[in-house]
Amino acid sequence: MAAVAGLPPGARAAVITVSDRSHSGLRPDTGGPLLASLLAELGFETAEVVVVPDEVEAVQAAIRAAVARGDEVVVTTGGTGFAPRDVTPEAVRPLLDREAPGIAEALRQYGRDEVPTTILSRAVAGTIGATFVVTLPGSPGGVRDGVQVLAPVVGHLVAQLRGGDH
Repeated sequence: MAAVAGLPPGARAAVITVSDRSHSGLRPDTGGPLLASLLAELGFETAEVVVVPDEVEAVQAAIRAAVARGDEVVVTTGGTGFAPRDVTPEAVRPLLDREAPGIAEALRQYGRDEVPTTILSRAVAGTIGATFVVTLPGSPGGVRDGVQVLAPVVGHLVAQLRGGDH
């Protein structure tokens, strides 16, 4: 994957894995490191992946920390489905200043013919201040597809959040 056109220099991204099993050490986190690697390939500076349990407060605390650090993009992986403990959208939505429904819809539609269950994602996207936040599925395939959706637009989005022209 090539660097993103129009991505401002020094753009920083945070990755948060939302998974009870990975947080407790029962399963290795594969989605978070993959996501961090793909974002780095796009040109983002990325910090260490943060792994939190499927709990609203834990997800919100990790996002708030990334926003306070000045990360311009925060991408979560996991917790967007319908399992009883999937709470990522409920954690993220109340933090958003502005939603980006087109991005969430594009995430659900990408690869839908090959993987019909993509439309079951409850992904949300939007901004908190000058930080863009998006929730991706926990599977490596969902992470790859999500980055494919974001790649053509995220450079322009970061530039706009920095106050750039349309």
